[in-house]
Amino acid sequence: MTVQEATYYLLNQLRTIYNDSQASQITDWVMEKITGSLKTERMLYKNESLNVKEEALVKEYAERLLQHEPVQYILNESWFCGIKFYVDNNVLIPRPETEELVDWIVSEFKKRDSLIKILDIGTGSGCIPISLKRKLPNSEVWSCDISSRAISVAKKNAAAANTDIHFIALDFLDKEQRKTLPSFDLIVSNPPYIPENNKAQMNPNVLNYEPATALFVPDNDALIFYAAIADFGKQHLEKDGAIFLEIHEDLGEAVSDLLQSNGFHTTIKKDMQQKDRMVKSGLV
Repeated sequence: MTVQEATYYLLNQLRTIYNDSQASQITDWVMEKITGSLKTERMLYKNESLNVKEEALVKEYAERLLQHEPVQYILNESWFCGIKFYVDNNVLIPRPETEELVDWIVSEFKKRDSLIKILDIGTGSGCIPISLKRKLPNSEVWSCDISSRAISVAKKNAAAANTDIHFIALDFLDKEQRKTLPSFDLIVSNPPYIPENNKAQMNPNVLNYEPATALFVPDNDALIFYAAIADFGKQHLEKDGAIFLEIHEDLGEAVSDLLQSNGFHTTIKKDMQQKDRMVKSGLV
């Protein structure tokens, strides 16, 4: 199998479950990973044969992709804020919308000269705390997650990015556990926020592979994490501090109302798709 034949093989297989643009992008990612060469380089030696190991990987990856397994998990990598992160099925795959949340935070805090003490709730891959530490070097960053496996992934990424993050295994919904944390200038979270009844509308690559505990909340208590963050913020957010949260596109007003009822002022911001996606809040 030549480089060109492998490319067409993957592309034609993936077109059975993805649109042309997605199939092309995934094919490019996979071929770059297998050959170690960019697309422009591969075009120069498109008629060269893959070795036995490379050809086996093409077929293995194609089989897994046809089962809707996310390419990021297959390749164990995902890019976020210009940084390559290791990811596996213990953590959510970083999303572009969350990059927008990080950019918003940086724009608000980059002019601060004093130490910025940051808490990230729901570590996952570590993409938020690591990116913030890189972009706000005058920060002390803490990050907590209920999953010890997620913490392990995040620690691996922090070491690769040469960032010093204080990771804590902690159930934030447990008031007794979260009250042991100190006060912070910035609290940020992309918590679970998808109601269970949304599962029917979700793609199988998300539903069947990404960790459910990082995605879903009960239908009758969809704001459970935001309520815990608001309660925590009343006692642990510094007077001139801010809370930045990613939200479900249909729950912006509900999250804003909850925060305001707990003594916070709020601003809702839309993402690039013009959907309510982020909330900034501070103590009144």
